Amino acid sequence: MTDGITSVFTWEEGARIEVRDLGGEIVIEANAAGLRTLAGHLLTLAQDGTPDGAHLHLEENNGLEEGSASLVLERCDDE
Repeated sequence: MTDGITSVFTWEEGARIEVRDLGGEIVIEANAAGLRTLAGHLLTLAQDGTPDGAHLHLEENNGLEEGSASLVLERCDDE
């Protein structure tokens, strides 16, 4: 919850998401359920009323496959 706005990030059953840092390139590999999950997370952050700076941390122990690099999805309305 931020500024009285509750954001709900949901995960589809069977979602698999892996993030790899290849040095100059980031690869996000996911099955169909994982891609829908990521899309949902982004749509949640894009909702009207979601404040600038709202973010979600995805990590190996928080939804990503073992060995994944950490990923932060953050809303930034500054140009």
